[in-house]
Amino acid sequence: MSVKATGQLGFGEIGAGRRAGSAALDRVSALVDWSGFEKALAGLREDGPGRPGYRPLLLFKALLLQAWYGLSDAELEFRLGDSLSFSRFVGLSLEDAVPDHTTLCRFRNRLVSQRLLERLFDELDRQLEGAGLVLKQGAMLDATLIEAATPRPRGGPDALAKARDPDAAFAKHKGKSGSTYGYKAHVNVDQGSGLVRAVITTPANVNDTVPADALIRGDEAAVYADKAYDTHARRDRLKQAGVKPRLMRRPNRYHPLSDRQKRLNDLIARRRAAVETTFATWKRRMGLTRVRYLGMAKAAGQVLLTAMAFNLRRAAILTA
Repeated sequence: MSVKATGQLGFGEIGAGRRAGSAALDRVSALVDWSGFEKALAGLREDGPGRPGYRPLLLFKALLLQAWYGLSDAELEFRLGDSLSFSRFVGLSLEDAVPDHTTLCRFRNRLVSQRLLERLFDELDRQLEGAGLVLKQGAMLDATLIEAATPRPRGGPDALAKARDPDAAFAKHKGKSGSTYGYKAHVNVDQGSGLVRAVITTPANVNDTVPADALIRGDEAAVYADKAYDTHARRDRLKQAGVKPRLMRRPNRYHPLSDRQKRLNDLIARRRAAVETTFATWKRRMGLTRVRYLGMAKAAGQVLLTAMAFNLRRAAILTA
């Protein structure tokens, strides 16, 4: 399809944008080279009959706004038409038509189905690393539970087979009462910068240790994680790679922890506690308390968009 020419702002709009307090989004917009993302999105352009379509980069930026502010597709459509700072960020002028919620939904589904969100995440990670923002002093591994979009099924094991979201699963909360029905986001957060370097989404019942090795980048000086990640094999692999295994020791009935191991566990717990700030931001400020869509692929896509939006805002703080 042909592509709409958008974003030609007049002098009045530029001045109004400054008065509207869009400095934060302007700072984020200037952080990265968007041409790298545009190149990754180029395959979404299709030639054919019909009205001109929106530039893929414009729609991708709109999805980042959606992740930042925890908006539904309908709410995002409204804000793009109502907020000058939103329109400036994506590249819409006052005369441009705003993409409707179905256009935004279809575009996100195409990003998911063509696995382009992974490429976009890697592009952002590459640029942030190139800017010297990724410190690589240590990787903090952790996971957080996210409720599914649908109500939890009731009625025993047979109910799960008939659930509207068959990819979601139940998981009990560690040390707490209650459970979550949905998904689990596993992350590698860069120590010091707080940037998310890797993220994997699984059903909620997958143990934290299962995807852990895939989260480790290999260029970290150390890996910090709680007792759920502690295995002899993982410690050996990290040592062989020259990475310090700062994994909290797990006691057993035959080998209780020594006083030294207990002190080390306390030190590791304090270091890795910073990852909780990431999850708190995702859930309290960005609204990722519940997955909005059905199925593993779309849930993973929402988490990836959240991680990218978080990294951009985090990078803006680091470079302020």
